[in-house]
Amino acid sequence: MSPADAATLLAEAVGAAGGRALAVGGWVRDRLRRVASKDLDVEVFGLPQDRLVAVLTTLGRVEAVGQSFPVYKLTGLSTGDIDVALPRRESKRGRGHKAFDVQGDPGMSIVEAARRRDFTINAIAWDPLTGSYEDPFDGRADLERRVLRAVDPSTFGDDSLRVLRAVQFAARFEFGLDEATTALCRAIPLDDLPAERVWGEIEKLLLQAARPSLGLALALDLGVVAARLPELLPLVGCQQEPEWHPEGDVWVHTLMVVDEAVAQSRDLDRPQRTAVMLGALCHDLGKPATTAFVDGRIRSPDHEQAGVEPALRLLDRLNVHSIGGYDVRGQVVGLVAHHLKPGMFHKAGNVGDGAFRRLALKVDLELLARLARADCRGRTGAFDCSAMDWFIERARTLGVKPPAPLLLGRHVLALGVPPGPRVGEIVKAIYERQLDGEIATVEDAIAVARSLLNPS
Repeated sequence: MSPADAATLLAEAVGAAGGRALAVGGWVRDRLRRVASKDLDVEVFGLPQDRLVAVLTTLGRVEAVGQSFPVYKLTGLSTGDIDVALPRRESKRGRGHKAFDVQGDPGMSIVEAARRRDFTINAIAWDPLTGSYEDPFDGRADLERRVLRAVDPSTFGDDSLRVLRAVQFAARFEFGLDEATTALCRAIPLDDLPAERVWGEIEKLLLQAARPSLGLALALDLGVVAARLPELLPLVGCQQEPEWHPEGDVWVHTLMVVDEAVAQSRDLDRPQRTAVMLGALCHDLGKPATTAFVDGRIRSPDHEQAGVEPALRLLDRLNVHSIGGYDVRGQVVGLVAHHLKPGMFHKAGNVGDGAFRRLALKVDLELLARLARADCRGRTGAFDCSAMDWFIERARTLGVKPPAPLLLGRHVLALGVPPGPRVGEIVKAIYERQLDGEIATVEDAIAVARSLLNPS
């Protein structure tokens, strides 16, 4: 059953019990934008909590979520869960995204219930039984104007996460932020947000927007970059050699690379795509510390390695580690440290298979090629980016994945070497030859180890 059909069935059951059920929030917004959405939220007016629960249990499995204010997840009626709740009042009792006292009130008016929403485009309700919209703050007009506008300026700043929501909405929907709301956002401190909430909004920006640069540019303008992503701030105004970067400073280049990375990563699973997008965001963090004028030209020697430390600080700030067991953090570091390698390998022309295998120990070569391609294309002007095609074809031909070592410590001990550092040295030396393709079996590895221990 579609979400709209499920909302209608739910509204009929609520109506028969004397209440009124309205679809609210992002699902309604997306319906008006003609964008499919599975996340259906419903507010029920005119029924006390116990009667609401009784109605819901006739429609499917019901699970209460939340402590001070329950939201009921209704399962089995639609393709996804439906979140059902009473309209509620929220009053600020302290700093922080969750520092609210919440109280449900089935007798609230629709205007009162909508007033707690962040932006007018999210404050529209839809009646499934009549097909009519309740739009007390003129959100539909703002959808047409493609603008984000605060519902209630007097309470907008109570939840500082709304500033980050403005950033990711602006990018995902390609909407502007109205002047009054812009001023509100600039005045809201952002130091009360936990890293997980900040990352949640940044992740939506990077993974759900066709042009994340729009949100990043707004984040700079609103002070979000300075407050929550300070490692990015030195990119602004950091000059680059015009011959290779006619687009401008490192910040402008980074925004272009991030947008290019969307196309380069959209077919990947979420963990790998996250790594590429964060790699694009962080790839040139080392340039501000290394950029200098040398012989009349702007150079940034060794900026790849110099970018590792600020990239780690940014990942720490966002508390990004693994996703689904995949080491996103490790891959981002590898991408930053080696993002020039595909071009360097191609230019060298005589890079052996072993170099590819060694590089594969440090970073996923498929992801590296995609980031390098985004880096190459993330500029104005015409540049030859075929090196990245060559690199990934060579890596795929080799089937490059870090091979498991053939020689293990127990093999070396069996050759009579006592436990100690020498065992590791032998294992490492044999593995280097394995990476170069000189050793293909355990027997060969043991034979070469024996020769190293007993040179003739």
